[in-house]
Amino acid sequence: MLLFVILAATLILIAISFVAIPLLRGGTSAPWAALGCIAVLMLGSVGLYATWSNWSWSSGPAADTPAGMVSRLARRLEREPDDLNGWLMLGRSYAAMSQASLALRAYERADRLAGGRNAEALIGIAELLAVQDDNALTGRAGDLFERALAIDPTAGKALFFAAVAAMRRGELPVARERFAKLLTLNPPDEVRPLIEQQVTALDRAIAGAGADSAGARQAAAAGRVAAAAVRVKVSLAPKLAGSALEGAPLFVFVRDPASPGPPLAVKRIAAKFPLEVELTAADAMLPNRAITAGQRVLVVARISHSGQPEAASGDPFGEVSYDVGRDAAREILIDRVTP
Repeated sequence: MLLFVILAATLILIAISFVAIPLLRGGTSAPWAALGCIAVLMLGSVGLYATWSNWSWSSGPAADTPAGMVSRLARRLEREPDDLNGWLMLGRSYAAMSQASLALRAYERADRLAGGRNAEALIGIAELLAVQDDNALTGRAGDLFERALAIDPTAGKALFFAAVAAMRRGELPVARERFAKLLTLNPPDEVRPLIEQQVTALDRAIAGAGADSAGARQAAAAGRVAAAAVRVKVSLAPKLAGSALEGAPLFVFVRDPASPGPPLAVKRIAAKFPLEVELTAADAMLPNRAITAGQRVLVVARISHSGQPEAASGDPFGEVSYDVGRDAAREILIDRVTP
């Protein structure tokens, strides 16, 4: 600010000299001096304002906004393409902004720089693949989570997704071991009860797996569950439509209104409307708690700005009641916002 005042005072003195000196000499150049004064003042004012004002002259995002800082980081990485930590930060930033394709590109660049030996890069790629295609958890995404665990056995996100993948493959002891290990890593208070329920349910399933009667009951239950599926068509209300929601994580939950606790099934996919979603026993969160024919359930579709399954203020959602085994595909319109 002081420098601005000094420069402004200098301009004033120059302007006065244009006027005062010719007038003192008594010449006829006073009009030209006045014009010169005006020109100096105009050009100097514009230059000073452009240099010292806090107005954003660029058409892009302001540098001090999250989008501006991410844009600045991306430009820096164009000049410094070998900055591994920079690419990891860019991947995290794009993922937080729900720009999945850009986040995937940044994590893949980091993975190449690290020679496939950076756990965070592997986890970032795997999670984005799992969001875009739920079946990837038993394919490439699952393999990447396993590689990440080989590098960092305490990576919480990799442990969780790898445990879920093990459950889907029927490897219950492996899933149980990984969920139990998660409990030793001090998970958040709101997540710990869910992990404990997973461990308890897996203990029961493993203990009863060898009993003939239990096996018969499980086979019968498996037959009922195999035939049970929930199918919904999800669309977004026009009032909530926006490019910022495209590609954001979409969670579809199946809940039993008569039984509190974890959902019967959940699927996470990339939001791209309209879309059809089917949930079956393969999407169950607990091995002994799944969708069965004859149930009346509540199906909830929610876009998660944070990427987490827990509902947060501002998350758009919709829901519909569903009779398993009787209803065909039902419509869910996402037209409300979590308060």
